Amino acid sequence: MAKNKNHIRDSKSRILFSAFNYLFFLLLILFCAYPLWYVFVQSLSGAHVAGKGVLIPNEFTLTNYVQVMELRGIFHAFLVSVARTVIGTAGTVICCMLLGYLFTKEQMPFRKLLYRMVTITMYVSGGLIPTFLVIKAYHLTNTFWVYVLPSLVSAYYIILIKTYVEQLPASVEESAMLDGAGVVTIFLRIILPMSMPIVATIAVYASVAQWNAWFDNHIYTFTRENLTTLQYTLYQYLNEAERIAKQLEEGNVDERLLTLTPQGVRMTVTMVTVLPVIMIYPFLQRFFIKGIMIGAVKG
Repeated sequence: MAKNKNHIRDSKSRILFSAFNYLFFLLLILFCAYPLWYVFVQSLSGAHVAGKGVLIPNEFTLTNYVQVMELRGIFHAFLVSVARTVIGTAGTVICCMLLGYLFTKEQMPFRKLLYRMVTITMYVSGGLIPTFLVIKAYHLTNTFWVYVLPSLVSAYYIILIKTYVEQLPASVEESAMLDGAGVVTIFLRIILPMSMPIVATIAVYASVAQWNAWFDNHIYTFTRENLTTLQYTLYQYLNEAERIAKQLEEGNVDERLLTLTPQGVRMTVTMVTVLPVIMIYPFLQRFFIKGIMIGAVKG
């Protein structure tokens, strides 16, 4: 009888805990998702009621999206951003994977010294002016490769990859060596397939960084309009919207521009830049979580 009472008590406690757990995470999801939903609602609201809509758009309109999509050179800028994201992410993953794998080999010459030199770059930076002078000395200014080459090697990514590769079974690599496999074959056919979780993690980090980057466009490709990225185009458009809004307050602009507000444009720009990342992330989420957890266990 006492055993049944304890079982009933345990069942009630488990039910209460599960209910609290579900409620807590439901509220957490709402807190995380609501800011994005609010931005989406404001991007679809009319200029005169922007900021008033909370759950649904007020005076539903696609004017902001139409204005953004009608920007001069917007499609070409989108292609540049996609190209730098794809090429830059692939290059970063390949270079960091190679270096991270090599740093796990004790027979690598000057391994500890080189690893410390890479790690110290996480704490010490040359600054904007020295970096610009280096980029200019390598004749990378006003070229597409200024978006790709400087970001090929990242100390943080290398550390994550190194710690991940070190926890892989050494017997697998030893068996391949006994069968006559070389370093390149082992890396491509064994290490790389077994490291897909950390590869996906690095790919997410690198692609988001490449997609969101605009400052390098502002600094290094200032005389080449055909190298303008989507983020920098939208940044310029936002500044233009704020300028027009100030002129509207002074009554110096055509009434047709009354549909253009800095807040509406800001919300629309945010959605345009965030949506591609949101669409890609779910496909890599399961790899991302496993990779970052394993890569962070060991130091």
